[in-house]
Amino acid sequence: MATKKAVKKVQYIATGRRKSAIARVRLIPGGEGQIVINKRTIEEYFPMDTTRLIVNQPLEATGTKDKFDVFVNVKGGGITGQAGAIRHGIARALCTVDSDAYRPTLKKAGFLTRDPRAKERKKYGLHKARKAPQFSKR
Repeated sequence: MATKKAVKKVQYIATGRRKSAIARVRLIPGGEGQIVINKRTIEEYFPMDTTRLIVNQPLEATGTKDKFDVFVNVKGGGITGQAGAIRHGIARALCTVDSDAYRPTLKKAGFLTRDPRAKERKKYGLHKARKAPQFSKR
């Protein structure tokens, strides 16, 4: 009986976060630049141009748009939070590919820093985090 040798596919995996969105990103070298998010194309998943631009920023900054296929699983948060999480994940995955070449560019553009801003909690006695009820003198 002939034994098959497992062909090991090279892929670079990273996690990106933004607000409450978490993105697991896989970069596969030798692709034609397709981006698949939750088993849908980027055009289907993000119909707005601004969110697609956010996702593509690290690839365009490093000039690797046509060198990798990007597969993403993202959950939580809203549209812009998910786009920011994917951008963070792609940037981190590119650093695992070639840290010396891509890291300075990505670091200077600010794509490797996780955005710490999150929703402020609601306080008692207020309508929202800071919105107070209307003041009445009498």
